[in-house]
Amino acid sequence: MPANAINFWRTTRDYIFITLGMAMYAFGFCAFILPQKVVIGGVAGLGTIIYFLTGIPVAVAQYALNLILLAIAYKVVGKKFVLGTIFGATMISVWVGIFQPLFQDIRITDEPFMNIVIGGILAGIGVGLAFTHNGSSGGTDIIAAMVSKHTNVSVGRTMLYVDFFIISSSYFLFHQLDLVVYGFIVLALTSFTADMIINTNRQAVQFTIFSKKWQEIATAINNDAKRGCTVLTGMGWYSKQEVKILLVMCRKIEAVTISRIIKSIDPEAFTTQANVNGVYGKGFDELKVKMKAPSHTQQEEK
Repeated sequence: MPANAINFWRTTRDYIFITLGMAMYAFGFCAFILPQKVVIGGVAGLGTIIYFLTGIPVAVAQYALNLILLAIAYKVVGKKFVLGTIFGATMISVWVGIFQPLFQDIRITDEPFMNIVIGGILAGIGVGLAFTHNGSSGGTDIIAAMVSKHTNVSVGRTMLYVDFFIISSSYFLFHQLDLVVYGFIVLALTSFTADMIINTNRQAVQFTIFSKKWQEIATAINNDAKRGCTVLTGMGWYSKQEVKILLVMCRKIEAVTISRIIKSIDPEAFTTQANVNGVYGKGFDELKVKMKAPSHTQQEEK
């Protein structure tokens, strides 16, 4: 398949999954969180406050705020960031605009805590799905990107500060402390679930194996597990003798197979196993980064 066709398919797939992720986020927000009058973090939280103060639909307020932030961010963080964010910001507002009227007077469950748990998990899945396909819903991401551009404050910390302020401000709207607590629970659930989705998508396992039967183990891993091995040379400081070390990368679901191979050949092998977030290359995931276009100076030098 030509390179252009491959790139087109990847881009199309990313946009499809970003759209699905934003739809899932909006469904969790509109069907479970908004009916409980719980203010969450981000621009969705600001949109919720505006909705209960003025009656303006969350989608309209949310999109207007995102556009204002993106216009400010254009000069600060550049065109590339803005263009990469505007699609996700548009999609989330479209889906919230569709789902909010549908669940205006409908409550799927009568348990407030159950509603926010389900809503937080669905929102987290949606955010994680969009993020793994290079998507962003805007909101506090934009503020964090601008702050980190000119200060030493990290993106994650800035988002936490902004979300904390938005959720806490809901107390002055409803004067109910339990709704503020629910907002923080949704924030924690969304963040945790999104991290799980992102990390599970890239999780692999690294084995480090010390064994006198390293040749047999390496051959078995090649033949039976269909995984490569790297042989490193080291020295045991106690014995002062040279040792061979096997380094093996595999997907998490293949870890049991590797462990069984090691145990069947050398039950006394010294083995360490560690989770790795992201293994890229042949047999694993493709490293997805957009290369910078060569500058005019570089082209002239060539």
